[in-house]
Amino acid sequence: MKKALLLALIFVFLFTFTACSSESKTKTSDGGGSGEESITLRVAWWGSQPRHEYTTKVIEMYEKENPNVDIKAEFAYWDDYWKKLAPMAAANELPDVLQMDMAYLSQYGEIDLLENLTPYIDDKTIDVSSIDESVLSSGKIGDKMYGFTLGINVLSVITNDDILQKSGINIDGNSWTWNDMEQVALDIKKKANVYGSNGMNPPDIFFPYYLRTKGEEFYKEDGTGLAYTDDQLFVDYFERQVRLIDRNAFPTPDEGAVVRGVEDDFIVKGTSAITWNYSNQYAAFDQLTDAQLTLHLPPEHLENKALFLKPSMLFSVPKSSKHKVEAAKFINFFVNNIEANKLIKGERGVPVSAKVSEAIKPELTEGESKIVKYVEEAKKITKEYYPPDPIGSAEVMKALKDISDQILFKKITPEEGAKKFRAQADSILKSK
Repeated sequence: MKKALLLALIFVFLFTFTACSSESKTKTSDGGGSGEESITLRVAWWGSQPRHEYTTKVIEMYEKENPNVDIKAEFAYWDDYWKKLAPMAAANELPDVLQMDMAYLSQYGEIDLLENLTPYIDDKTIDVSSIDESVLSSGKIGDKMYGFTLGINVLSVITNDDILQKSGINIDGNSWTWNDMEQVALDIKKKANVYGSNGMNPPDIFFPYYLRTKGEEFYKEDGTGLAYTDDQLFVDYFERQVRLIDRNAFPTPDEGAVVRGVEDDFIVKGTSAITWNYSNQYAAFDQLTDAQLTLHLPPEHLENKALFLKPSMLFSVPKSSKHKVEAAKFINFFVNNIEANKLIKGERGVPVSAKVSEAIKPELTEGESKIVKYVEEAKKITKEYYPPDPIGSAEVMKALKDISDQILFKKITPEEGAKKFRAQADSILKSK
């Protein structure tokens, strides 16, 4: 069935990875006769334009230090990235270093597409001397490390403080409830005539968090089905969203559909006072708007120890790569090189290396420093890392998004959506 999953993805996405590419100059010998093998390394990631720009500069730094290596960069927005990765996996043509997300780690790792990175840590190709074991474990499934965590993220509510002040609203991240959040959104709409928030999208991030505040989990521990048993939780979550859309405090689903990256977010456009996002996104929002922004912990995070840490993203190396050692060396450079991280500045999450994190602090802007402080405060509350999603999770999340759209467009009721989602999710997960 695991092979069937991959074949299914291939049929859905029958086109090759044609994302924007940045190719470096061909490396030639400097005349020293070093005899080093000339290597072409493909590195792929998703993200917005600022991420593309600084990652390209980091690549150029690596190439300068390693003149025998020519890196071809392949990048795309989130949706396009995963659509284009599937046929490459089927053809054994995955990039040598690919940016990986926790939602896909099991899907690619457990069907034997990804290299176990543990040997490259054991032989010190990747230096982990200043990285906590808990961080390393976050990229493991069983005893195999299929992804190396690049940064630490925490769920956040990011506010435009100018609009909050205009609305006479103060948010206490340690005490506000879901009902408080709803009232805040309504008050913002009434007093500032903008949306109260971006609508807690995507649902695959914020609905699982909502469940945790109610003492429930999204997936069963063995990944064979949904863990929560009371569909009223699903109903309550989506009824709140429908109410807020009806009262113009949340954007309509068709308005939300056009948001593809941070550049399009409502808070950047000035049409919303709040955006729900992971903490690392703050840096991009801060660069794209002149408004004063603040990071807040999400509602009821202390209830049932709901808050968790999460790898912002990971780097993986496919088994099909012919240059696994060089790929591991690039990951080591990306994670541990201080000069490189002065360019990255925590945009992919707070650096996992304590040494690097401390070294780049003087280089950070006020906004970037806020991210580090926010994550450090969150780490005082929780040490738990959210586990990799099970095989089939990508299909489950697609089902959740589709059903969410049907509910928000009022094609079905939240009650109908709850039953429909449970049936689809359990069917997907039981078949894996």
